[in-house]
Amino acid sequence: MSRQSSPSRLESSATQLAIEGMSCASCVGRVERVLTAQPGVEQASVNLATERATVIGDVNADALAHAVTAAGYPTKVFVAAAQTRQQQQQKKQQHYQSLKRNVILAILLTLPLFLLEMTMHSSAAFQLWLNQHISTSHRWYIEALLSTLVLAGPGRQFYRLGLPALWHRAPDMNSLVAIGTLAAWGYSLVATFAAHWLPAQSVHVYYEAAAMVVSLVLLGRLLEARAKGKTSQAIQRLLQLQPNIAHRWHDEQSEDVATETLQLGDVVEVRPGEKIPIDGEVLVGNSHVEESMISGEPLAVSKQPGDTLTGGTVNQQGYLRFTVTATGENTVLAQIVSAVEQAQAAKLPIQGLVDKITLWFVPSVLIAALLTFIGWLCFDPQSTISLAIVNAVAVLIIACPCAMGLATPTSIMVATGRAAEQGILFRQGQALQQLRETTLIAFDKTGTLTEGHPAMTDLQPAQGFTAEQVLAYLAAVERFSEHPLARAIVTAADRQHVEKLPANDFSAIAGMGVSATVNLHQVNIGAQRYMHSLNIDCSTLDELAVQYAKQGKSPFYLAIDNQLAGIVAVADPIKESSRSVIKQLHKQGITVALVTGDHQLTAQAVAQQLAITQVIADVKPQGKVDAIKAWQQQQYTVSFVGDGINDAPALASAHVGIALGSGTDIAMESADVVLMSDRLDNVLNALHLSRMTMRNIHQNLFWAFIYNLILIPVAAGILYPPFGILLSPILAAGAMALSSVFVLANALRLTRVRLGN
Repeated sequence: MSRQSSPSRLESSATQLAIEGMSCASCVGRVERVLTAQPGVEQASVNLATERATVIGDVNADALAHAVTAAGYPTKVFVAAAQTRQQQQQKKQQHYQSLKRNVILAILLTLPLFLLEMTMHSSAAFQLWLNQHISTSHRWYIEALLSTLVLAGPGRQFYRLGLPALWHRAPDMNSLVAIGTLAAWGYSLVATFAAHWLPAQSVHVYYEAAAMVVSLVLLGRLLEARAKGKTSQAIQRLLQLQPNIAHRWHDEQSEDVATETLQLGDVVEVRPGEKIPIDGEVLVGNSHVEESMISGEPLAVSKQPGDTLTGGTVNQQGYLRFTVTATGENTVLAQIVSAVEQAQAAKLPIQGLVDKITLWFVPSVLIAALLTFIGWLCFDPQSTISLAIVNAVAVLIIACPCAMGLATPTSIMVATGRAAEQGILFRQGQALQQLRETTLIAFDKTGTLTEGHPAMTDLQPAQGFTAEQVLAYLAAVERFSEHPLARAIVTAADRQHVEKLPANDFSAIAGMGVSATVNLHQVNIGAQRYMHSLNIDCSTLDELAVQYAKQGKSPFYLAIDNQLAGIVAVADPIKESSRSVIKQLHKQGITVALVTGDHQLTAQAVAQQLAITQVIADVKPQGKVDAIKAWQQQQYTVSFVGDGINDAPALASAHVGIALGSGTDIAMESADVVLMSDRLDNVLNALHLSRMTMRNIHQNLFWAFIYNLILIPVAAGILYPPFGILLSPILAAGAMALSSVFVLANALRLTRVRLGN
C-alpha cells in the first residue's frame, strides 16, 4: 500500500490550533469530537503533548477556535512564527509557575491534616493527649476548614473543568478527581454537621483524603508539566540558535540591528566566532562554517563568495559579508522547526487503538466506581457506607487516562527532537512507525550512493612518463573543455598543484576526443577508438582500461607526439559512507536495491562494489515508481532514498521517502524524512531511532494499560476478601500521579539514544 493513500498524512494547508486546558486522553477525544462536528472538517487530530490540533478541510479557523473554546478549552489559531512560539512558551512558563504556587499552597494547607491524622493513628499517647485538649467535633471543624480551603483554592480547577465536562456527558480526568474528592469531602461534612443522618458505625471523616488527593494530583501535574517542558527542549534549542542581533552593512560600516528586522537584499557581516544570524549568500571573504547544529555533520564547511550560508550556524576563523536571501518562516532554521512541529503533531497508526479505548475509559471508570459502592453495600454486610464511599473514591482517583493520552505523543516529541539535533528531519510523524517496519530500502545512485559529480579516480602513466607529467599535460588540454569529465581532470590537477602548462590550437573531435599543442608537443586525449584512428598502440594499457570499465569508470588515453603516455579513469565515486551503510542494512535483514536512470553496466558496477543484488537501471522517474509498486505488491514495506527532481515521484510513492538535504527542494518536499547532510549514516540512525521510539511507545502503552487493569480492581477491593488489603484514596492519588510521570520519564530516555556520526 502506497504511503500516499494513508489518511493520517498531514498536508501543508492544514489548520493548526493551540489549545489550553487539556489534561488527559479523554480531553483529546472530546476536542476531536467537537472539531469533527464542525462544517468542512475532513479530519481532526489533537495532540495532548504539544497541546495542538491539526484540522484538514475547507474550514473557518476562527470558528473552529470558538467552538473548542465554548467546549471549555481556550483555543487560538496557531501561526508558525517565532513570536507566536515565544508567546506560547511564555504561557506555558506562566502556567507552570501558577501550578507551582497552587502545589505549594495545597501542601501547606494539607500538611497539618496529614500529620494530625497520621500521628493519631500511629501514636495512642498523642491521640489521648489530643482528645483531652481538643474535642473531636472541634478537630473536625478545623479539618473541614483546611480541606475546604484546599478544594476551593488550589483544587478549584478540577471542579471548574471537570463538572461541566460531566454535565456535557464528556467526563475527563478532572471529572474523576472532582467526583472523588467531592464525595469524600461531602461525606465528611455530613459526618461533621449532620451525624444523625448516618448510622453510628459510619460516622467517620475523610478530609485529609480529599485534601491529599488534590495535593498529590496537582503535584503529579507539576512534575508532568516539567517533564513536558523537557520533551520540547530540542525545538527550544533550535530556536535559540539564531542570534537576536545582526551586523547590517550600510554606507561602508556596520550597525547592530535586531535580526528580525533584516530584509531580503540586506548586506550583513559576520566576524570570526560569531553565529550567522540569517540565511544568505557570501559576497566577501573566506571562512569555514560549522553546520553541525543543522546538518549533524561534524566537519566545518568551507565558504567563499557565491556559497550559501544558513542562519544559526557558526562562523569559525574568517570574516564574511553576505546578502540576505531568506527571512522569517522562509529560512532553513524556521522550516526545520516547522517540520519538527508538524511531525510532533502527527498521530501514529498505533494511536488509533488508544483513541478507541479512551473514548469509553472515563465512563467505564464511573460505572466501576458505582458498582464498587453498590457491591460493598450489598455483598458485605459487615461494611459501612463510609467504607463503600472510600473504595469508590479510590477507584475514581486511581484511574489514569493521562498516561494513556501521553504514551504516544511524548515519545514522538522527544524522538523527533533528538533526530533534528542529529540532522534527521521527520517531516511526517507516522514515518517513525513505518520506518521501523521497512523490509526493503531502494537507493537512487547518482548523488545518493555516489558523490553526484565526476572525479578522477585512477591515473597510470605509460613507461617513460611520470604521473605528475601525465596529469599536467591532461589538465593543460582539458582546461579548454566544458565537459564534466574534463572538469574532473582539471580539479584533480589543481588539488595536486601540478604545473600549469601553456596550450593552444585546441580542437574537439566529436565522439572521439580532444587535441592541442602543449609546450610545442602534440597532445591527444580520448577513447581507444581515437587512439586507433591515430595508429597509436595502446596494448600495454588495454587490460587496465577493460578493468576500469568493469568498475563503472570512464577510461581514456593520453598520447604525446603520437606516443602513448598514460591512461586516466574518471567516475562518479561511491561515497565513503555507502559501503558501511549497505553492509549494516544487510546485517539487519533489510533487502537493499538500486534504482537508477543510469546505464545498466554502470549501475551493475556500482551495485557489485556495494554488494547490492537487486538492480533496476535505465528507468525514467515513472519507472522508479513502478519498481516501488511492484515491491509493495510483493508485501515489502519500501523506503526509498534519493536526492534529485527525478526522485520526487518515487519518494512520494514509497511507504517512507527519505531525501538527502543536499538534494533539490522538490525531492525534500516529497519526502517523509530529510537527512540534512549528504552522508548516508543517518539512514541507519533514522532506522535505529524509529525502532527505539516504537519500543518506547509500546513500553508506555503497556504501563498505562496494565496500571489501570491491575490497580482499578485493587482499588475496588478485590484483594480485601483473601488478604484484607484495601487501597486508600491517598495512595491511589499518589499512584495515579506517578503513572503519568513514569510515562514522561520513560519517553525522555529517548534523548539518550546513542546515534552514530
